[in-house]
Amino acid sequence: MLRIDNILTSAVLSGCEELFRSTPKASQISVQRTRPEFEGERTVIVFPFTRLSKKSPEDTGTALGKYIVANCDDVVAFQVVKGFLNLSIRDSYWVQELNDAVKLGAGFGLQPKGSKTQVMVEYSSPNTNKPLHLGHLRNNFLGFSVSEILKAAGHYVVKVQIINDRGIHICKSMVAWLKFGEGETPQSSGMKGDKLVGKYYVAFDKAYKSQIEEHGEDGAPILLEAREMLNKWENGDEEVRELWAKMNGWVYEGFDATYREMGVDFDKLYYESNTYLIGKSQVEKGLSDGVFNQREDGSIWVDLTDRGLDEKLLLRSDGTAVYMTQDIGTAILRFEEFPGLDRQVYTVGNEQEYHFKVLFEILGKLGFEQGERCHHLSYGMVELPDGKMKSREGTVVDADDLLTEMRETAEAVAVEAGKLDNIPPEDRPELFKQVGYGALKYFLLKVDPKKSIMFDPKSSIDFIGNTGPYLQFNYVRSRSVLRNAQIGDASLLNVNSNVCLDDIEKSLLMTALSLPDIIEEAARLYDPSVVANLCYDITKSYSSWYQDHPILKEEDAELRTARLAICSLCSSAVKTGMSLLGVSMPERM
Repeated sequence: MLRIDNILTSAVLSGCEELFRSTPKASQISVQRTRPEFEGERTVIVFPFTRLSKKSPEDTGTALGKYIVANCDDVVAFQVVKGFLNLSIRDSYWVQELNDAVKLGAGFGLQPKGSKTQVMVEYSSPNTNKPLHLGHLRNNFLGFSVSEILKAAGHYVVKVQIINDRGIHICKSMVAWLKFGEGETPQSSGMKGDKLVGKYYVAFDKAYKSQIEEHGEDGAPILLEAREMLNKWENGDEEVRELWAKMNGWVYEGFDATYREMGVDFDKLYYESNTYLIGKSQVEKGLSDGVFNQREDGSIWVDLTDRGLDEKLLLRSDGTAVYMTQDIGTAILRFEEFPGLDRQVYTVGNEQEYHFKVLFEILGKLGFEQGERCHHLSYGMVELPDGKMKSREGTVVDADDLLTEMRETAEAVAVEAGKLDNIPPEDRPELFKQVGYGALKYFLLKVDPKKSIMFDPKSSIDFIGNTGPYLQFNYVRSRSVLRNAQIGDASLLNVNSNVCLDDIEKSLLMTALSLPDIIEEAARLYDPSVVANLCYDITKSYSSWYQDHPILKEEDAELRTARLAICSLCSSAVKTGMSLLGVSMPERM
């Protein structure tokens, strides 16, 4: 909350005590931004205080308004509209807030590092049988952004992924490679390792479908080979394990290259091949402690019917693990490795919502109270205008291909819009990445994570409207103003307290100054769209203000300094906000 909101809250508390001989709870006091059609900048909702005053909302508001003006130096006037008390704030207050924010520079809006709890954020979590695709892009951008937002809000964040490196899926690629690969490698083929392995996953599916008619779905010879290979892997067959390690190694190298291009990273990696065994031991321990139950066939279950859920299988009758087994083991391993860990955030699609409800309940049953604070960051599907993706058929939208398309589209749009005149040829490839990837990330993150998205690459790269390039272009324009004014260090700007700001300037200031509150809200909700929307609001308001308020040509020196400070604050706030989305802001365009 803005400092003025705390000041007004205190004034309302003391006013009610003096005027009405009764003090409301602080939670009853709501201070909001005044709607633009009314006078003032901040509004206090009066209705909760009428039972204290025994007066109408209008009379209650008038009494409080007079008290606040008389006792609060920062308030110069008031207006009562029904049950709303609109307060006009002294210009010198906004000037002081502007000066304070500008002095903080890039630190404005950020809480002290590690001043809050430790949070682990899991994202990406791919299978090792195919390359990353469009869905993984939303997952990675979302998880990375939430991590950065939590850090900006003061949390100590550990970014992790669990790699699904075991199971029938990778065995399918392995079998197909042995049958059809003829020793092909990433080096011999010139293909990225993840794409090469994905190629054989598609080859497996093609061969499998050709055998179904004759042998049935469960009797297809190539499927039986994959199942046999999985059994051999489970039993530690040396030859199978060697091939598994080799092909997974190819995939990891491919993933790493894509992650670098995407601009995301991880602090620690977990592998399903390691954690599923921990999960089995935890389930067996839970059985011995009476937390779980065993059926006649030897399978182990948990009963969550008293929590409005169902019974859930944890270990099959033959002792093999299920997905839940692995997730239990992984979660507990993380709590043990990071004793200070307050909670885990799982960035996983919305089709797994029930799974995580069950997981968190199980963690609680096993005695991990952090389970109650764990969060499933659920997100919707990403679709393209031409339909959904099917990875087994090889029609998935490859992440690398989409990134290439975004760079190329950015180049075409930039050329068409005449945005390259001042950019040396050697700097243009980096600019195309900034614009293309910025457009992609912003498009995927400006929407509430819970909502599905229809993504059109070309429409996302537009220098008009609520797009990444629009924000980047206006940021560049603000930076150009500061360069032309020869402002080397904007933190040294000092605005005279006597400067008069008009309503548009104060409105713009209030929007930019809300960055700290917005970061806190986004961290609480695990929602980057809150930050994205603020960046757009600042940019849109700045662009409008810029058109009607001369900066470099302003003859009044003090007012010119104030406008340069506003320009600096807005550009800094937008750069900070966009960095939390993983978007790089160019200095020239």
